[in-house]
Amino acid sequence: MSPEQEQTILDLRAQNHTPRQIAAALKLRVSEVRSVIATHGDGPIFTLATKGDLPPIYECLVDQTCADYLLDGHQPEDLPQSCLGLVAVARLKGMDRVSVCTYLVDYLCLGVKDTMKPQQCDRAQYPDFVRRFYGAFPAGYRAIALSEAQAIVFGAVDYAARLGFNPHPDFEQTLYHLGHWPGEPVLRFGYRDRPLYINGPYDDNRQVIKMLEINVGRNQFDYILGVG
Repeated sequence: MSPEQEQTILDLRAQNHTPRQIAAALKLRVSEVRSVIATHGDGPIFTLATKGDLPPIYECLVDQTCADYLLDGHQPEDLPQSCLGLVAVARLKGMDRVSVCTYLVDYLCLGVKDTMKPQQCDRAQYPDFVRRFYGAFPAGYRAIALSEAQAIVFGAVDYAARLGFNPHPDFEQTLYHLGHWPGEPVLRFGYRDRPLYINGPYDDNRQVIKMLEINVGRNQFDYILGVG
């Protein structure tokens, strides 16, 4: 990509155009646009996520393994065997209802791999929702601050953009639920300052590795294949 194209991307971004709009206008891939913004832009790609006045936060959760790794900085000596964290953000809808969005995050490489659009339930039903969400996470979950939930989700998206990967297509329909993220706290993604790709059952492994070779360079990342 030429320096002129990069500057055009940054100029359009400064006018509050979305990466998808910029990509369509310039006939580029969205991942290319996000990579330029993440590398040369001022601050994270996704910070203006508000859509009017949002309902108050009821609770934010993340699975314990992700919390240990990202929020507490407990990175294992050996290569991790898991890369996925689940963030849930619940907002009050009136007195007795709760609206919940979830974000499945690959915090070592690919960013947001899946997201659930807002689901509403009675407050009495909410604990059952939570147990269902975190049933696949044996270490359990813990409550976190909204700023921490934002830092995990938006930070993972920004990190993945630098590697050339887009978030799940539905993310632009659920990111507003997180509210405005001022960019703090700043978390450490990847493993020991390098991307670590652990393949999932629906990944195109060759394409992911090719993208890492292009954007990071050979021998500048690690990967584990065959998991799952």
